[in-house]
Amino acid sequence: MKNATIRVGIATTVMLGLMTAVPTASAAERSVPKENTPIATVEIKGIKVDRKASAETRRLIEADPLAAAAAANACGPGYTISTGAWRYGAYGSTYTWTNGTSSGSGYYDKPICALFFNDTGASRSIGVRLSSNYTADPTVEDFGTYSSYAGPLYQKRGYCGTVYSYMKDSNGKVVVDNTQTIGACN
Repeated sequence: MKNATIRVGIATTVMLGLMTAVPTASAAERSVPKENTPIATVEIKGIKVDRKASAETRRLIEADPLAAAAAANACGPGYTISTGAWRYGAYGSTYTWTNGTSSGSGYYDKPICALFFNDTGASRSIGVRLSSNYTADPTVEDFGTYSSYAGPLYQKRGYCGTVYSYMKDSNGKVVVDNTQTIGACN
């Protein structure tokens, strides 16, 4: 009955020439979390992890919470919620973090920090690239020869964006060349 009343009200407004565009949300749009909805977290060995993080992320953080904490510290104050961790054999590990705030109009507009750690113990050609979940936002990257890590990189709306990790071994062979989606996204 409520929808019928709304339709009659809209029809009356249109007939009077007073109509302004009032968007109506589809069922899918209504199910998207609102801007102020915090990321639900679980704690793994003292590290806050996005509750929807992959099993791999949880396993990596549980296996080496000190490395995860070092990545969070490199991102800076406030970046305390892990949104993803990926290990690439003995070569390196990529971590993404958020501070859980929203930087825009929706739940997925969370700021993200990304780093790619060189786990070889020697200087290598490595890089990390961080893309927002909006095509209008420029991609940021850090490529060079590093013994510790590439990054940190930041995107204001990086949740549901992508992180790219790259590494060459001492012979110049590409050994890491991977793109991952950040956060639990459809």
